[in-house]
Amino acid sequence: MRKANPEDVPLLVDLMAEFYAEGGYELNRAVAAAAFSAVIGDRRLGYVWIIQSQGQDVGHVVFTLRYAMEYGGIIACLDDLYVKQPWRNQGYATAALKETQQFCQRAGIRALTVEVGHSNGPAQSAYRKAGFTEAPDRQLLVLPLAAPAHL
Repeated sequence: MRKANPEDVPLLVDLMAEFYAEGGYELNRAVAAAAFSAVIGDRRLGYVWIIQSQGQDVGHVVFTLRYAMEYGGIIACLDDLYVKQPWRNQGYATAALKETQQFCQRAGIRALTVEVGHSNGPAQSAYRKAGFTEAPDRQLLVLPLAAPAHL
């Protein structure tokens, strides 16, 4: 796995478009490119990595950052984790989660969060295997202030 750089934005947009297509969404490529460029260009926003296998780019991981009073410091949200279909079920997502978790610990990040669909059993399994647990006293609520980027 390697950290993404500005030259990787077209690759990342292609990967994200594949990811969105699997969920039945069409990606707004311009918005996605701007979002990747922003995160890659400003480490205060987060981190982007390219998952690789034998020199091939097979997926990506995106963590975004925020300050959380509860933890008294920066926490990271796993915003995207995608592995292309031919490389799934071979441990790439698990390895990527382990490597990014170690990075976050070294960087002083206090906690990691992830949103996962109730019906996405494979993702839930991968996250639980990596140590994520359901917050029993929490529910995600959203107040949209702008249209989602994929529209």
